Amino acid sequence: MVLWFAGLALVIVWQVFRDTAIDYRLIVAGVLLPDVTDAALGGARVLHTLAASVFILVVVMVGTRGRRAARRRLLALPIGTFLHLVLDAMWSSTTVFWWPVFGLSFEGAELPSLSRPPGLVLVQELVGLVALVWWWRRFRLHDLERRRAFVRTGRLGRDLVG
Repeated sequence: MVLWFAGLALVIVWQVFRDTAIDYRLIVAGVLLPDVTDAALGGARVLHTLAASVFILVVVMVGTRGRRAARRRLLALPIGTFLHLVLDAMWSSTTVFWWPVFGLSFEGAELPSLSRPPGLVLVQELVGLVALVWWWRRFRLHDLERRRAFVRTGRLGRDLVG
């Protein structure tokens, strides 16, 4: 599931922050990161835990001390990983979400994105597609110059705020 995570993350972050300076590419990278890495490990693992998102946030905060622009840009990554936990409803998997509080084992922890019924996955992907179409239209990414600027910087045009 890519559209569900990417589309909803973009819309949620825009609706919450209304900030054109966020690097939205890093939001998408952060929201997709848990599934990409944990799928290779065979199921929901460390990046599906609250501890991992907190750790990424701490690394960004400590690693960018005194460098405000870098911090502002890199904060998008942990925001994306936290959103992944929300969009995957990870709180419903207590042992994974609260790892290592309830033990160190991930045995039997399936990747939520792959364990859902196909019909639900289809509906979620369609919702994500609708969100991405809204995003595309709202920020006029059909315009070549806007799209190039977005791909290059991850930022949105300031003239579109409102």
